[in-house]
Amino acid sequence: MKKLLSDSDLDLLFRDARTYNNWQDKKVTDVVLNAAFDLMKMAPTSVNCSPARFLFIETSDGKDKLKQCLAAGNVDKTMAAPVTAIVITDYKFYEQLPKLFPHTDAKSWFVGNDAYIKDTAERNATLQGAYFILAARAVGLDCGPMSGFDAAKCKELFFADQPDWQANFLINLGYGDDTGMYPRSPRFNFDDICKIV
Repeated sequence: MKKLLSDSDLDLLFRDARTYNNWQDKKVTDVVLNAAFDLMKMAPTSVNCSPARFLFIETSDGKDKLKQCLAAGNVDKTMAAPVTAIVITDYKFYEQLPKLFPHTDAKSWFVGNDAYIKDTAERNATLQGAYFILAARAVGLDCGPMSGFDAAKCKELFFADQPDWQANFLINLGYGDDTGMYPRSPRFNFDDICKIV
């Protein structure tokens, strides 16, 4: 039988974890970002396709560019965050399948099948972004995932040389400051939205 996570582990990942808008003035090290990535990469994707790419913005120059992409309501919290991850979808993910799924010719399933490529890329890159949030929490970071940005501008400023990449969503990363934190919003109960058949 597999060992269950402790209550404190579950609190860290889910019950006490919040979406942060305010941040302590504390650097996020490359070691911590690597540790979060190394956890995230072990989580499942379809045929191990791993279509997410991550761009971590932490320099002043990077922040200045990112500011141009943000909706007005997301500027202050993002500029204050030590790091912002751009979670990117790579629509040419299948080119890597000979490496990532070597026991069969999975690449051939996708070549020329644009609808299947889009569906697989977007679903699995979003999954990987969610996995990264949990991985970041597991290594002690707080997160502020968000939409509210101009994906086309983001591409223009950060990865115009990657024609098959598209920004999916953003995650502010750092060590959260509880100042001004609202009470947790309501959540559904199981019976509200679930059915066992």
